[in-house]
Amino acid sequence: MTRTPGGLLAVHAHPDDESLTTGALLAAWAASGRPVTLVTCTRGERGEVIGERLAHLEGDGPALAEHRDHELDGAVAALGVRDRVYLDAVPPTADQRFEDSGMAWVGAGRAGRPDEIPPAAFVRVGLEEAAERLARVIRSRRPDVVATYEPGGGYGHPDHVRTQQVTQRAVELAGARSDDASPGYAVPVVLWVVQGCDALRRGLRALGPARHDLELPDPTAELPSVAVPDDEIDVEVAVLPVRDRVLDALRSHATQVQAVRAVDGDNALVASYALSNGILAPVLPTETYRRGTGGSGAPVVWPVGVRPVA
Repeated sequence: MTRTPGGLLAVHAHPDDESLTTGALLAAWAASGRPVTLVTCTRGERGEVIGERLAHLEGDGPALAEHRDHELDGAVAALGVRDRVYLDAVPPTADQRFEDSGMAWVGAGRAGRPDEIPPAAFVRVGLEEAAERLARVIRSRRPDVVATYEPGGGYGHPDHVRTQQVTQRAVELAGARSDDASPGYAVPVVLWVVQGCDALRRGLRALGPARHDLELPDPTAELPSVAVPDDEIDVEVAVLPVRDRVLDALRSHATQVQAVRAVDGDNALVASYALSNGILAPVLPTETYRRGTGGSGAPVVWPVGVRPVA
């Protein structure tokens, strides 16, 4: 298999996570003409649904999964991503569905496992089984960079946490094994999605005034696990050059994301949106990452708009 250098592979739990957390990275990478692959672990069957028009989908797992699959089509088209796959569609068996595990709020901005977890939930899938499937994708695409959540899953959603664990193990497996399609594969650099604490609080403070039917967040509240000290950020992505693409991708996920709008003339944020909780959230001027464990320290030729922090 001929390797096209400079590829990016992003691993996410549900449709919409790719746009919410790595949208600028995906768009910038795709715009550079380099390979981009998106792996999605579930179809978001247990997600809440925004608005009366689509409310009938909530609680109907198969119907919501099909609808969110179409939403994902629109989002990846907006971002310029041409290669996407669901993890359960990867051999050796492609007839087993990995379903959304659901979540429960356990605190302000923090999620945990729900009381009832469906039999086919992603969190019930064996770590080695899921990781071996992902390792197959990594070995076949041979990306230079793999991006996913930090160990807390951003805010604790059990599928996000499991996705991070699966990704870390898959990178190990991809580096430790080889097959006829990809002998001698070099381990990629791993990036974890994070946000600087100071930058996030500035963005939260800049969100006002409140909009109709939407609430403002408390900028002084405890921050989720995605927030890290600003000096722990290793890679930055400029959002403004790809903002239109990112916002179009967010709008594609109409069951999950609402009130998407650009914000100009503010150094603290470049856009805002809300999820089903009706609380405004900022799109910060830079999308940020830290280097994760388990990947290589190999040098990466970063696309325009993506730069390592000295």
